[in-house]
Amino acid sequence: MHTIRQTRETTVELTLNLEGEGSYRVQTPVGFLTHMIETLARHGRFDLELLAEGDVHVSHHHTVEDVGITLGMAFLQALGDKRGINRYGYAIVPMDEALVMVSMDLSGRPLFFYEDLGLRGKITEFDFELIWEFFKGFALESKSTLHIRVMSGKLLHHVAEACFKAFALSLRQAVSLSGGGIPSTKESL
Repeated sequence: MHTIRQTRETTVELTLNLEGEGSYRVQTPVGFLTHMIETLARHGRFDLELLAEGDVHVSHHHTVEDVGITLGMAFLQALGDKRGINRYGYAIVPMDEALVMVSMDLSGRPLFFYEDLGLRGKITEFDFELIWEFFKGFALESKSTLHIRVMSGKLLHHVAEACFKAFALSLRQAVSLSGGGIPSTKESL
């Protein structure tokens, strides 16, 4: 699935294969974001190519948010009518002192809930709270219900990485094929 999002502030081009092996080629102007997208591809076993440009001289915000939005658009397109998928996914991931729970429903109803114990600060030049913007963009554009709860953690790098790994594992589970029709009594997601 090939998706492009272009605004006055950013250009994001993304190619996604849901049935991949976790190969990736990622280029963004935000080093930590690049690392997190690579982590997502590897742990979710999605083949992913991403090229993002943005007005990082202003802030990383637009680029991070638009990458999340574009990824959500790509998943929504790639899943089509969602026939045969698991629909639900969840994971609890420890990363040293950090522990993060992610639960999702590819429901067609966009909702994002996030709790991070009030952690704030920077990971190199990356504002930690931008992970909220990334995941919110994904949830709304993929029309998914997404819950992320940081249960413990102090080192922001560990917390953010645990968020992305738990997200990748739950997303892999949700999009995996289980057979059958559309996983809903409504026959529509």
